[in-house]
Amino acid sequence: MYKDFQSYLQTTLKEIEEAGLYKNERVIVSPQRAAIKVNTGKDVLNFCANNYLGLSDNQELIDAAKKALDERGFGMSSVRFICGTQDLHKELEQKIADFFGTEDTILYAACFDANGGVFEPLFTEEDAIISDALNHASIIDGVRLCKAKRYRYSNANMQELEECLKQAQEQRYRVIVTDGVFSMDGNVCPLDQIHALAEKYNAMVMVDESHSAGVVGKTGRGTTELHNLRGKIEIITGTLGKAFGGAIGGFTTGKKEIIAMLRQRSRPYLFSNSIPPMVAAAGCAMFDMMARTNELQDKLHTNTDYFVAQMKAAGFDIKPTQSAICAVMLYDAKLSQQMAEKLLDEGIYVVGFYYPVVPKDQARIRVQISAGHEREHLDKAIAAFTKIGKELGVIK
Repeated sequence: MYKDFQSYLQTTLKEIEEAGLYKNERVIVSPQRAAIKVNTGKDVLNFCANNYLGLSDNQELIDAAKKALDERGFGMSSVRFICGTQDLHKELEQKIADFFGTEDTILYAACFDANGGVFEPLFTEEDAIISDALNHASIIDGVRLCKAKRYRYSNANMQELEECLKQAQEQRYRVIVTDGVFSMDGNVCPLDQIHALAEKYNAMVMVDESHSAGVVGKTGRGTTELHNLRGKIEIITGTLGKAFGGAIGGFTTGKKEIIAMLRQRSRPYLFSNSIPPMVAAAGCAMFDMMARTNELQDKLHTNTDYFVAQMKAAGFDIKPTQSAICAVMLYDAKLSQQMAEKLLDEGIYVVGFYYPVVPKDQARIRVQISAGHEREHLDKAIAAFTKIGKELGVIK
C-alpha cells in the first residue's frame, strides 16, 4: 500500500515546490533574540519572531526557570487532575486572571489546545458559534469538534456579524469568537462594537489574545484594555509562547463557571501533561515583571510606530495595523520567497507568507517588531527592504 501512497506524496510535494509554495525551515544556532546566528554561520537580525517584548532570552525568566528546574524537577509526567498539579501551576493561573481582570484561568500545553478544547465541553447542537472569517486555524479546528451551529462573518464586518446574530436567535446560547489581533494582517478586532452587538442580541464573546496580549493596550493587557472592557468578556484564550516569554503553554481565562466546566470536560486538559514547572515558574516571573513596569510595552509601541512610518514613506504597501505586526504586501508567492532570501543575504531574517497560510495572490512578508530591537536594528531593516524592494521592482 505505501508504495502507491508514497508516489502520491512525492507527486504532490513536487507540485507544491513547483508552485513556489514549499516551506523550508532555517535553523537558528543561538538564543532567540533580536540578533541571532543561523546554521550557515551568518549573523542576522530577526524580524519574524513572536518575541514581541524581547523576553525569549530574558535573564530574569531564565533564572526563575533554572531555580524551578533545581527545586521542582524537569517535568510532571502526568495530567493535572491525576498528579500533575504543582503550586506553581495554580500561582500562574491566578496571575493570568489578575493580569486580564478575569475570575479564573486554566492552563494548557499550547493555545492551540486551549482553542481546541473550549467549544465542545460548553456548547451543543442547540447552540451557535459565530466566528470571524480570519480567525486562527486553532479556533477553526476547535469549532469543528463541536456540534453547535456555525455562522461566519467577513473579517471585522459588523454588519455581517449583526445579521448572523439575528439568524442565531433560533439557537439556545450564542458565542461570538474573534482573534484579538489577526496574525497575518495585524489589525485589531473592533471588540467594543462586538461587545455592543453581543449585549443587544444576548450573546457571549470569546477573544483569542495570542498576538495582542503584551502588545495591545497601554499596559499590554490586550484588546479588553484597549476598549475598556476588562472583566466584561466571558472567555479569553492566549499563549505563553509569544510576548509572554516565548516558551510554550496556553490558557483560557474568564468566568469561573466556564473555567470549572473546562477542568471537568476539556479533552486537551484532561489528556495532556501539565506544562513543565520551569515554564510555569518563568511565567510567574514574567507577570510579576509586567506588574512592576511598562517599559517594554512603551518601547515596543515606539519601535512599531517608527518602523511602519518609515516603510510607508519608502513606498511599501503596508496593511493597516494597530499591533506589532507589519504586513508588507507583495501578492506573488514566488516574489515573497525571493525577497525574503535576498533580505537574508542583507542580514535581515524574514519569511514570505503565501497560500495556504494566507489567501491566494495575497502573499506578503510579515515583519514582527520587538521591544528587543534597537533603533539601529530598525534602520538596517528599513534600508535592506528599500534596497531589495527597488531591485525587485516592488517600489520605485
